[in-house]
Amino acid sequence: MTAFSIIGYGEVGEHFAADLSKSGADAIAVFDIDSRACERAFRAHLKVADTASEAVMQADVVFVCVTAGAVLQAIEGIQYGLAHGPLVVDINSVSPDTKRGACRIVEAFGGRYVEAAVMSSVPPKGIRTPMLLGGRHAAEFLSVMERFGMDLTIFSQQIGAASAVKMCRSVFIKGLEAIALESLLAASHYDVVDPVLNSLADTIPGADWTALTQYMIERTLLHGKRRAEEMRAVSETVRQSGLEPLLSEAIAKRQDWASAGRRLLKKGASKTDLQSLLLSINHSLVRKSRPAATRSSTPSLSEKTSRASS
Repeated sequence: MTAFSIIGYGEVGEHFAADLSKSGADAIAVFDIDSRACERAFRAHLKVADTASEAVMQADVVFVCVTAGAVLQAIEGIQYGLAHGPLVVDINSVSPDTKRGACRIVEAFGGRYVEAAVMSSVPPKGIRTPMLLGGRHAAEFLSVMERFGMDLTIFSQQIGAASAVKMCRSVFIKGLEAIALESLLAASHYDVVDPVLNSLADTIPGADWTALTQYMIERTLLHGKRRAEEMRAVSETVRQSGLEPLLSEAIAKRQDWASAGRRLLKKGASKTDLQSLLLSINHSLVRKSRPAATRSSTPSLSEKTSRASS
């Protein structure tokens, strides 16, 4: 029987734990610094450890699923529980240099480090989300997880290569989300959302641009904080290549800004159409961020609609 440990019981860690349990794993220990996350793990009938080291001491496989800025701290937190040589699978979205730093810590304390780059959104596939693997222990991890149906591809023996793919891809994916949000919020102000979407469909045919952009915007509102942190790691990756990360830094700022709209989805904004979602964001975020003079002189979409109807 394979024993598992999950460090970080956020969205990814929670999905992984649930899928492992459904696949027959019954030895899953969890650690998170957030007491609310620990409460959720306890309600899911998982073993909740008091410390990160305790969580990994009996594990054969350790999944480290924290935010980009907390990776090295999380790795340091488990280092004294690695003497028995577990596979430590770092699935976090960080720069190749950070992956290499994490690998050095894990292997210095007896663990076997596996780089994993998650290449798609974890929901809805969960543990079966496609991943690229790196490092000399990748094949061992693939063999151990064979019965769990994971979508794993060994990419390189070199630590950092798989993450370079992930980071460069994120400029594109998170950038498209930020572009969709900024473009259509401005378009909603000028009441030209439909013409913009029609032009996109004409220029790049084949996609349902209304559904696609709404999906992108909702993901940005829901995960903007985490995406912004990832994009700061992407900026570091781009900078280490010798290129100034002009776009990556701007994407991080827009994603961070969008994270304040998470509450809109909790109020049911995601159940509305794209135009209504944009209107909600305009009211809740855009108008608050405008200078007072601009707010008073430039009518919002709702104001223009109201004036037209009267």
